[in-house]
Amino acid sequence: MPSEIDTADFVEAELTTRSTAVAQHPAHMSAHDPPPGKPLPTRQELDHDINTTQSRLAELRQQQEQVERERAALEEFRRRQSEFLNGRTEMSQHLIRGLGLLTDAEQKSRRDAEQMARTIADLRDKLEKIAALREETWTQEVWNTELTRALTTLENARMEWNTALSRWPMLSGTPENPAGAPLPGRDEASLLRPRNFFELCRLGLAMTWPVAAVGLLILLVLLLRK
Repeated sequence: MPSEIDTADFVEAELTTRSTAVAQHPAHMSAHDPPPGKPLPTRQELDHDINTTQSRLAELRQQQEQVERERAALEEFRRRQSEFLNGRTEMSQHLIRGLGLLTDAEQKSRRDAEQMARTIADLRDKLEKIAALREETWTQEVWNTELTRALTTLENARMEWNTALSRWPMLSGTPENPAGAPLPGRDEASLLRPRNFFELCRLGLAMTWPVAAVGLLILLVLLLRK
C-alpha cells in the first residue's frame, strides 16, 4: 500500500512556494518607495530637477503672457475695425442727408434769386414809368388822357408793389421767419380789440388815403381846367 505523506514536508513545501511568489511580486511595497534595484536620487539630482521644473514654469508663464498680449492686440484690432465700420456707415448717412438738404436749399435759393431778380426788374420798370410822368408837359387837349394813363401807371405800380410785399416779407421790414413771431390768432385778436377814436381815425386814413389822393388830384385837374 502506498506510504503516508509526511505532513511536515507538505507544510514546508507550501511555505517555500509562497515565499517565492512574494519575492517575485512584492504587492506589499509602498508607492513612494523606489523601484527595486534603483538607488535613491541624490541632493544634487533633486536640485537639478527642481531647477528644471522652475525653468519650465517660467517659460510657461512667458508663453501665457505672450498669448495674453496677442489676445489683447486682437481685441483692440476688432474694436478699431468695428469703430471704423460703424463710423463709416454713420458718416455716410450724415453726409448723404446733409448733401440732399443743402442741394434742395441751393435749388430753392436759386429759384428765389431768379424770382427776386424778376421782381427787381418789374419794380425798376414801374419806377421808371412813374418817373417818366411829367404833368407839366401835358396840354389841355390831352390832359384827361394823360391823367388816365398816369393813374393806370400808378395802379399797376401799386399792384406790383403789393405782389412784391406778399412775396418778400423783407420789404415790409419783417424777417421771413422772425423769432418769437406772434401767432396769427393773436394778430386777428389785436385787430378786433376795441379802439379809441384817434386810433380809428388813423386806421381809416391808412385805408382811404389812396382814394383821397386820387380825388384830390382830380379836383386839382378840374380847378386848373377852369
